[in-house]
Amino acid sequence: MTTSLPADVGAPARWKPSVTVAALIEKDGRFLLVEEHTDGGLKLNNPAGHLDPGESPVDGCVREALEETAWVFRPTALLGIYLSRFTKAATGEDITYLRFAFCGEAVEPVPGRALDTGIVRALWMTPDEIRASASRHRSPLLLRCLEDYLAGHRYPLDMVYTDPSVTAPGAG
Repeated sequence: MTTSLPADVGAPARWKPSVTVAALIEKDGRFLLVEEHTDGGLKLNNPAGHLDPGESPVDGCVREALEETAWVFRPTALLGIYLSRFTKAATGEDITYLRFAFCGEAVEPVPGRALDTGIVRALWMTPDEIRASASRHRSPLLLRCLEDYLAGHRYPLDMVYTDPSVTAPGAG
């Protein structure tokens, strides 16, 4: 008697990039960044993080910006969709990130709101200050998003469609 194995037995694991969202927030010629503890030391980054189950990319970006900066963020445009790869030095883990970056307005700070674990502070920097600190960037996407923003890249928010099944009760 022969036994059939399911088609996926012995097959390589499916590649699943980590989906992240990032906010590019400009006010009076300065950009809102976070300084955060990482395995590589204290680094600078856009307010950014992983998309959570049950939320749209826009909603995730608003949430991450608030959690990491204590500023209410109102996205006005999709800046771009970016793919990057990172290998953790300590573990050798190979991670690919798919980033949805949005630009928009810093509406207002939320006084007294604690920042996410690992975030040391939120700070406003000029483009020249950001460029000069490239060795402290958590990701090369920080500078790429800045340069795309300064070059005028803007796409309608509705380019990123979220089916209602994602945010329906019980989703995620």
